[in-house]
Amino acid sequence: MCDGFQQTVAEHLVRHRSILDVLSKLQESNARINRAVAKAVTSCGCLTVEARKQQVPPEVSSYQEAKKYMETHLEGQICEHCKEIVEQELGNQLFFLAALCNLLDINLYDIFLRKDQHLRTLGPYSLT
Repeated sequence: MCDGFQQTVAEHLVRHRSILDVLSKLQESNARINRAVAKAVTSCGCLTVEARKQQVPPEVSSYQEAKKYMETHLEGQICEHCKEIVEQELGNQLFFLAALCNLLDINLYDIFLRKDQHLRTLGPYSLT
């Protein structure tokens, strides 16, 4: 599936073929994702942000236990309209990520596999 997507991107990327174009489009798509989520909060209101310092009790000693106390700071449920926009922007991000991989002769699926193995091997120690 991932290899097929990367091949489709290679076939359809014509206008923004320069590495500089792809890098700037990747950055732009990231900003558009941020904007789409912000609009869900500020314009639509289907989501709200209730941010505060993460509170983990001092007696918590394991990563799995601490995970129970970590909050997303999101309240509400994204509506279908906002979800559609965010999904579209995420798709654009994936398109330009695959385009970057193509230009650098990197297999996107291999990246997924290596990252998955890294996370499974190191677990919580791989967090940044």
